[in-house]
Amino acid sequence: MRFFFIFLLFTISIFSKYLDNHSCSECHEKIYNEYQSSMHSKSYFTDELHRKVANKADAKKYDCAVCHMPAADNLQDLVTGRARPDKNNVTQTDGVSCYYCHTIAYVKKAHYHNINVLAKQNANKPTFYGGLKNAEDSDKHYSLKNPIYAKNACIGCHSFKLNDNNVTIFKATAKNQDSLGCIKCHMPKVAGGVEKMNKRNRKMHLSHRFLGIHDADFRKKGVDINATAAGKVLKVTLINKMPHPLIIQPARAKFLKIEVLRDGKTVWQNYKNSPKEDKRAYFAYSFIKDGKEIIVPSDATAGFVHNLGAKEVKTLTYNIPVLKKGDKIKISLYVQLAKSDCTKAITLKDKLLLKPQLIKNVTIEVN
Repeated sequence: MRFFFIFLLFTISIFSKYLDNHSCSECHEKIYNEYQSSMHSKSYFTDELHRKVANKADAKKYDCAVCHMPAADNLQDLVTGRARPDKNNVTQTDGVSCYYCHTIAYVKKAHYHNINVLAKQNANKPTFYGGLKNAEDSDKHYSLKNPIYAKNACIGCHSFKLNDNNVTIFKATAKNQDSLGCIKCHMPKVAGGVEKMNKRNRKMHLSHRFLGIHDADFRKKGVDINATAAGKVLKVTLINKMPHPLIIQPARAKFLKIEVLRDGKTVWQNYKNSPKEDKRAYFAYSFIKDGKEIIVPSDATAGFVHNLGAKEVKTLTYNIPVLKKGDKIKISLYVQLAKSDCTKAITLKDKLLLKPQLIKNVTIEVN
């Protein structure tokens, strides 16, 4: 019953002809190319980590479709298990599609996760929401500036998710947050008009790359690292500059690697074999089912997260060897898009998902 209710709310707008992503490129070529490089363009069929976690969570139902395949024309069948993802269905292969995001009217707050409510659409010419005050109508769609859209476009999916046991398995925003902060950081203004002809000579538009952790330059901006050392004491301070927690996705891990280098050799490190050994500096979700640790959280009965909260400052203190002149202390913050524990539940062909990727590092030298 819960899935049927969700389905009704998610599909209020499926009265009009679906406009696929590629059709948008005819007028919005630059934006389309930006979008194609984003994670929003990924789908069940092209995102290996998501697909394998979803299949492990439930081999019959694709409950994740609500956010990962939201424009599907058979969404109810996917989430109830009457159908499986179909690579020949463009409403599914489009991922989080242009059509879907630009028809969100408002977001309904619900217990398990927020619910996107879509606009009622004209059967022949749908209305798309955007940010322009005086957007021209096209032969494909009407354009409308809607302040509610701007405030709610992201938080239907990028907010929180509870499983059926009321365990939080995803949390990105606080209750009082809206999409304006998301847009400011993740969709910065870039040069160029929103459409190819640019009849009104617009100079800027919001980037549709949806910058995030996959972008090496962007991820440097979220956290600052400061360090001081005196005698045998090293203090490392992490400053989360983001309006959301450091860890959001349950498959991901972020951790510090701290080394004392002398003559180019490591004489001390905060862990020996695995970054999990330094629990204070390893940020990740963990889940329990009936007292036992599990990897895929869909049926967890308890959940925990070691995190760096929004705008939080945290100082970690370490006992290190007595430093000598010329010693260097290297502090590196890494992300694993799929934490090592994932391999206990799924097999990943893309090994880059498991490889730690640098977020930011700092080096201090002893004088």
